[in-house]
Formats: sequence, C-alpha cells, structure tokens
Amino acid sequence: MKNIFSEEDQGEQERAMQRHFNIRLNIFFFSIFVIFTVIIVRLAVLQFVEGPSLSQQETSMRLKEVPLPPSRGSIIADGGEKLAYSTPIQSLYITLQKDYSKVEDRAEATALAEKLKKVFDEKGDPNGVALTLKEIIDAMDIDYRQNGGFSPRRIKLDLSREEMAYFLERKDQFPGIDVVEESIRHYDKDTVAVQTVGYIRKYENASTSLPYYKEIREQKETVPSLQYTENETVGYDGLELYYQDILRGKNGYKSVEIDPRNMVIGIPEVTPPEKGYDIHITLNKKVQLAAEEAIMYQLDWVHNNPVSGKTHPDAKTGYAVAMEVDTGKVIAMASMPDYDTNIWQTGSVSNEEYKKIATNYQNGTITPFSSGRSGHNFESTVLLGSTIKPLSVLIGLNEGLFTTTATYNDRGIAYFGRNDSSSVRNSGSHAYGLLKPIDAIRKSSNTFMVEMVGEKLYNKYRAKGIEKWDGYMKEFGLGVSTGVDLPKEYLGTLEYTNETQTSLSRLAYASFGQQGKYTALQLAQYTATLASRGKRMEPHLVSKITDEKGNIIEEIQPKVLNEIKFDETYWKTVIGGMETKVSEAFSGFPYDFARKTGTSEQSYNGENIDNGVFIAFAPRDKPKLAVAVVIPEGGFGATSAAPVARKILDAYDQEYGLDGVPKKNLQPKDNTDVDKDNTSKSDTTE
Repeated sequence: MKNIFSEEDQGEQERAMQRHFNIRLNIFFFSIFVIFTVIIVRLAVLQFVEGPSLSQQETSMRLKEVPLPPSRGSIIADGGEKLAYSTPIQSLYITLQKDYSKVEDRAEATALAEKLKKVFDEKGDPNGVALTLKEIIDAMDIDYRQNGGFSPRRIKLDLSREEMAYFLERKDQFPGIDVVEESIRHYDKDTVAVQTVGYIRKYENASTSLPYYKEIREQKETVPSLQYTENETVGYDGLELYYQDILRGKNGYKSVEIDPRNMVIGIPEVTPPEKGYDIHITLNKKVQLAAEEAIMYQLDWVHNNPVSGKTHPDAKTGYAVAMEVDTGKVIAMASMPDYDTNIWQTGSVSNEEYKKIATNYQNGTITPFSSGRSGHNFESTVLLGSTIKPLSVLIGLNEGLFTTTATYNDRGIAYFGRNDSSSVRNSGSHAYGLLKPIDAIRKSSNTFMVEMVGEKLYNKYRAKGIEKWDGYMKEFGLGVSTGVDLPKEYLGTLEYTNETQTSLSRLAYASFGQQGKYTALQLAQYTATLASRGKRMEPHLVSKITDEKGNIIEEIQPKVLNEIKFDETYWKTVIGGMETKVSEAFSGFPYDFARKTGTSEQSYNGENIDNGVFIAFAPRDKPKLAVAVVIPEGGFGATSAAPVARKILDAYDQEYGLDGVPKKNLQPKDNTDVDKDNTSKSDTTE
C-alpha cells in the first residue's frame, strides 16, 4: 500500500510542477510580447510624433549662432552736430579650423601668426601701430581662454585697403579668415560736454564692473540679436550708458555648424546686424562751449585777481547747468576741466592715458566726483550758502512764522541755543537794521534766517522740525533725484540729519545754507522751480529718438514731477528779493532777471574756505532759462560764479532768445561788416 500511494503522490507532484512551469512560460512569453509592443509603440512615437522636435534639437547641438555686433547710433546736439558717432571699418577675424592647443600643433599656429604678421607689416598703414607676433598669437586664443573653438577671434582692427584686398583675394590660403565690417566710435574734437555724453569700453571689461552688464552676462538664455561679444564696445557712462539699448541696435549673427570637437564645419549663414537708433539731445553746442570756456576763464581770473584782498589759487574746478524753466531741457552741463573722450575709441586706454584723466572723467554736475580736485580736495557738491535763502523765506511764510510785511531788526548777530551759547553773524558782521522778508533776501541776512526761520520752525515743531525742513527741500529737488536721464546721480549730503547736533542747531544752520550739499543739477532744478512758482520739471537731455533714415521713433515730452502750491504773494515777495548786486558781472545785461549769490563756508583743518555759488533765471517775469554755477574754493559767488552765469545767459540769448527772439538772426542796421565771434567775446567777458 505504501508503494502504491508513494507512486501516485509522486505523479501528482510532477503534474503540478508541469502546470506551474507552463504558467511561468506563458507569463514570460506574454511579458516579452508586452515589452516588444511598448518598444514598437515608442519607436512609432519617436518617429512620427517627436521626430521633428528631436531632429531640431540635434541640429541645434550642431549649430552655433555667433553674434555680429551692430553699428552704434549717434548722439546729436540740438544744432545737429554729432557729438558721438561711429564710422565703418574693416576688421580681420579668424575662426579656428583645428585644435592648436596641443603642444605638437603650436608650431603650426605660430607659423600662421607669422604669416599674418608679414602681411600686416607689408600691407598695413605705415603710420599705424604694428602688431607684434605675441599680440597676434594672443588674439588667436589657441588655448580657448576667452572663446570656444567656433567663435571668431578678432586679430586686427581697422584694416587698410591693401590688407583688406589681400585677404579677400586669398581666403583659400588663410582658412577661417573673415574680413568683417565693424565700427569705431568718434567724439567731437571740441570736447563738448564729454562727461555728459559718456564713453565706451569693451564688454569684457564692462561686464565685470557694472551691474547692468553683469546681469546680461548672467542670463543663460538670450536671443541671438541681444547677445554681446567680448570685444564689442558698450556704453560705460553718461548718455552712452543710459541709452545703451537704444544706441546699440541689434546683433546680426553667423550660424555655424560644428563637429564634436567644437570646430567649424560647413559654410556659415549670416544674418546682418541692425544699426542702433540716434538720440537727439537738448544740449546746444555753442551754449555748452560758452559755459565751458567761461568756467576756465573764471578759474584763471580768480587765481590772478584779488577779491577782498586775496586771490584764490585753490579754485581749480567749476560746474554749471542751464535748464529751460518750462520744458526741463538741459541746454548746458559743464564739468571742468574736461578731457578728450576719443582716447576711448577702441574701448580701452593705456595706464599712462588713464592716469592723465583719472580725476576728471566723471560728471561733477551730478556726482560729488569732480573734474580734478580743488586745492583742498573739495568735492563738486558744496554747501549752498545764501542761495538757499529764497526757499528759507518761502518756508517761513508758508508755515506762518511771519508775514510778507513783518519787520525784523537785524543787529548783525543772532544768538540761539541753551543760554544763547551759539551765535551766527552776517557776512562782514553787517547790521542791516529793520528788514522785511523781501529785504532779508536782498541783503542776504543770516540773522533773519536763523531767528525768523530756523528758531521759529524748531519752536513750532521741536525735533520734528527737521522732517518738516527735509520735506520742503525735497519738494524743490534738493536731496532727492532730479529724474535726469543720466546714470549714477548723487542725491546730496543732508547734514541736517546728523543727530550728533541738536535739532535747533541743525535748523539754525540749515536756514542760511550750511547744512546741505547738493549737485549743480539739483541747484539748477531748484532754481527753475522757483522761477516757475512751484512746478518742479524733470530735467532731460534727450529730446527725440530717430532711426538711421531720420524717422522719429519717440519724442520726449516735458514732465512735471510735482507742484508746490504757495500763496502768490509769497512767490512775489521771494522772487522780488532775488536782486543781489552783481553789477560788474551783469553790466549792460538787457533783461530784468532774478538772482542770488552764495558764499558757502567749508571748514578745512580749522580754516573756513569760501565756495562760490550762484543761481539766476531770466527774464524775471517770464522766466525762460535757469542757471546754477558752482566754483569750489572760488571765494565770493558774485565774483567767481556770477560771471559764468552771465556768459551762459548771453549765449542762450544768441541761440534761442531770452525773449523768444534769437539774437543771431538779427541783422546789423547798417552795412558794416561785423566780426560776430569777436563781438560775442567782448560781450561775454565783462
């Protein structure tokens, strides 16, 4: 019985095992079927659905788009003169056809460089600077320190006609060689508003130092027309930087096919670049040059002519801004001494050249960085001195601290603080006696400002009087951005916010111009706001943008930033008081005009040094132009700064007419020949 049951059990086990084997085998074959089905379906999807997209990706991996820089647009003065423009030149580029980075291939690269040098030496401009063999090899960049293998390397800028013809006729002898049209930047040789116009540098330098270009470099994906090349020149300061996108235009690009080694194969396809737009600026070349020449003349004058018993040899810099009252157009912006911007033509300068301009290439009318430095190293932003007094009186009137007919007894000195521990005197310790607010501006009374404005504002608001003062300053453009279309604008030094002094002391000194340092442009905007009776206009330098055919792309319209509403009698009182005596500088001036001199004291090693400041607008009743002039360490504003303003107003009258009639268009009444240039000079050097 046992054997029978054992054999039966064994057979049943074998049959069960066979069934399991058959099931597993079926599952295996089914799995294989499913896998092959998935593969076939996936291949079908790749072929018919994703095929075009993958083909495009594969092509893009083999194609590289190399940007070709566009020709830069021009910067054109109000009279049509080109202050910055580009001219076409031909440059030699090479795209490496093989990898020269290996040691055994260096000799071949050197031989190619020697071959190029021989052509440059024989066919190049004999008056040009010859390239050395090392410079050519460095430009080839065979170690790929700057570019990939597919990127063209610029070997030489501005080929002669002979060089260009030679290479074009023998391209088969120089594999990878291209003659490419580029441009070189030129600036007006009369050095017109050079710090305002700005300059260019190579993108490789700019992208490591300016945030604007750093952001561009960090962008991983950029359309070809906006890509920059390392050797491309870009705006680095002034209008060149502020309007970089508009002036630059759009790249062309060369589509090149590359092999797995990143080397070029096949024939490239070229899309030409688009020229940048031109910007037309509000600066008038003749008025600008008059401002620049007037500053330099006046600096020489204060060096050699004693005022109040002494000369001012440390006055070495000067700044002036002229701004139209109704439009905000900046007609002149002078930061002197200046320099010739053409040294930046190729986008870089030598160390020797940079040392010569290191202290005067920045715009001192909008920054503290002056055109050179005054004798005691003063910045271009100085204390405003008495030029703040019209605003100081306006604040007092608007705050109800006194009326337009109030009388103040000027004793020549004002005391303030605990137990009258502090005091302020008038210039020359003059005691002017009974004064009304209009007289306080005319006489430039420090004591009136201290006792009637500074002290009373403190008594009314206590410590919050500082905030009140600051609010008024900013409404008139002092301590806040003017809105000008230039980069790097400085907002001023607000010393009245320094909490190491008492609030009373800060307000007292602020009231007569000893607690705030501002730029010449801020001072001009403040003056224009006084002239317009409260409309703070945005100063602007660009009037319109055009394409290369002259079609208008955009016109810039005047813009009111804010409007201050004061009683009309307050404006009349303040503007009526702006009658500082400047008879020497303005002798024979044919217009009634409003003005205020300033002589701000600045301490240096315990010594008080006078800075010359002057503001004016003309005509008084129908203001057309506002002018601000600053001469650090120039002494009295009436003798250092006022003569500069006179020459600017005269030049504007000639070009545009302070009464709306340009004097240059008026003909002499008789037939006598008139030397207009000499007449202009004699009129403006009084």
